[in-house]
Amino acid sequence: MQAILRRLSDKGGEGHRLLVGIAGPPASGKSTLSDVLQARLTERGVPTVVVPMDGFHLDNRLLDEMGLRDRKGAPETFDVGGLVTLLGKLRETVGSVYLPVFDREMDLSIAAARVVSPETEVVIVEGNYLLFDEPAWRGLADLWDVTIWIDTPLDVVRQRCIQRWLDHGHSPEAAKARAEGNDLRNAERVSAARLPADFVVSDEDDGS
Repeated sequence: MQAILRRLSDKGGEGHRLLVGIAGPPASGKSTLSDVLQARLTERGVPTVVVPMDGFHLDNRLLDEMGLRDRKGAPETFDVGGLVTLLGKLRETVGSVYLPVFDREMDLSIAAARVVSPETEVVIVEGNYLLFDEPAWRGLADLWDVTIWIDTPLDVVRQRCIQRWLDHGHSPEAAKARAEGNDLRNAERVSAARLPADFVVSDEDDGS
């Protein structure tokens, strides 16, 4: 963690907001690490905002038309073009930038639900495919100032995804089916085709 914070400090003063990409399989701890980094940077007086990639989920109606509803969360179920456009704005725009946020209870993205203010110096973006080496996605690599990959064993991903669906009220059978039929497939895919990262951390790192 200290090495990451030092790198962010060294990157200061480059004339644009710093963009940090945190990638990893589903349930690997991306949100947790993002929140920890945001808290540490804020303590140092560096205004920081976390931007989840989930805001760029395609709407369920589009997924139904595409026959991809049961694969929601796979790379092809995101608006990667919209994400690229947003990252460009975050990097270059001096003023406020509004972004979509995914509401898990409603299972949809809400436009302009969060703002990155002019004072923001660091934007931490977290998502499964931010270092994904496939067409459309690999172009994101040119936009990051610092990249982090969270290395999490697939058996741990499976257990966490099952628990996540259980926590959302699914039966044990349905939770297992959703985790193994979709989440684990996505985890295997992104883990097999990831670009190099500046830092590779374990999901068990204590944040020191």
